Amino acid sequence: MERIWSPWRSQYIDNLKEEKNNTTEKCFLCTAINSENSDNKNSDEELLIVARREKCIIIMNKYPYNSGHTLVVPLRHIANFEELETDELVSIMNTIQKVVVAMKRLFNPHGFNIGINIGQSAGAGVPDHLHFHIVPRWNGDANFTATIADIKIISHAIEDTRLQLAKLLAQ
Repeated sequence: MERIWSPWRSQYIDNLKEEKNNTTEKCFLCTAINSENSDNKNSDEELLIVARREKCIIIMNKYPYNSGHTLVVPLRHIANFEELETDELVSIMNTIQKVVVAMKRLFNPHGFNIGINIGQSAGAGVPDHLHFHIVPRWNGDANFTATIADIKIISHAIEDTRLQLAKLLAQ
């Protein structure tokens, strides 16, 4: 059996442990979703929000697997896929489709991983709030640095990608 390691994800896991230990268990996705109505307003730019839709938001993954790793997140805080309403599913799938089109224009990737991890045992880092991953992929995008040096090279700045995607999705 071939194994694919992603040791750079330990930064994400360690950050989740710190958040759980240092704060009341807040959902960072809900914090982002509710930020526009909050007194302690963080900007969409600071929160890496690409765009807001009627039933979901598009947000950059702070700990990406690859350049352009984006999340599409339902506005409702739910853990179970089957609890999504039909209009939420349609909105989320349409949004994912639009993100893919924008990513193709922006990065011209060779392919995509699009998926959802449901539950902690399935790899969900935030098991209580569903979110869909869109990861652009290129032939040869994984190289020796992840194995030898415990480094994953992300070639595009998250902030720049967020801004460019926001512009494309606003068209």
